[in-house]
Formats: sequence, structure tokens, C-alpha cells
Amino acid sequence: MRLWSLHPRYLDTKGLLALWREGLLAQKVLAGKTRGYRNHPQLDRFKAHPHPSKAIGRYLLEVWKEADSRGYAFERRKIKNAGAKVRQMAVTRGQLRYETAHLARKLKKRSPQWLKTWAARSTGPHPLFKAVPGPVEPWEKPKKSL
Repeated sequence: MRLWSLHPRYLDTKGLLALWREGLLAQKVLAGKTRGYRNHPQLDRFKAHPHPSKAIGRYLLEVWKEADSRGYAFERRKIKNAGAKVRQMAVTRGQLRYETAHLARKLKKRSPQWLKTWAARSTGPHPLFKAVPGPVEPWEKPKKSL
């Protein structure tokens, strides 16, 4: 499971589709409607939010907006708490740098043209997140090769 801290605009088609599926799975997990993935580290930050289900709903809404802007037919009705107002969550700049490198490595293999469209620009966080100083997040399991 990968719930990117980066804005969904940086994801290629495969990445955006995967994020949608994984976000919907995370929504189920946070609602207690699945047995698996309950202890997945990517969910820790959502669990720490005062309103986890609203936070994941807001997260998914932004993914849906990006998909809609590209003409994809993601089903908005699958998002619970889509219109909920929630407090932004902090994400460290170290985490954003890590994810940028991780995504670049993935795109270099599967979608080099997509990588060229944003590689020269600085990447920003998903709108649910606010960048703050700090290293890679403790819930991340960094690969040694990055």
C-alpha cells in the first residue's frame, strides 16, 4: 500500500489508478470493514488524525479531482466523508524528498515520458498535507537503494 504524500498530479495513469484502489482499501480499513492491512504503517498518520475517516475521505476526494481533470471515470460516490472539512496533516520535507525520489525511480522504468513532464519542477504535497521541516517519516520503510 502506498498513500502518497505528493500531490496526485505527479502520478502517471498506473500510479493514479493504484492510489485510488489503495485509498479505497485504506478507507475500508479505517472504517473497520476489513481484516487485512489494519496495522499497515502507511495508515499510521491517518489513525493519528482526530477524524481518520474524514481525513481519508478528503484524501480520496483530491485523488478523484485529479482523475476527473484527466477525464477518468472514478466513482466519487465510493468516497465516504468526501465533503468533510478536516485539519491539514503535517508531512516532513524529508518524506516528500524520499517520495519524490521513489516515484522518479518508478517512473523512470514504467513511464519515462511522464517523468519528463514534472522532473524539472519542484513537487508539492497532496492538499491534505502541509510540509514541515524534518526527516523521512517514522512510519516509512525506506529502501536502502534510495
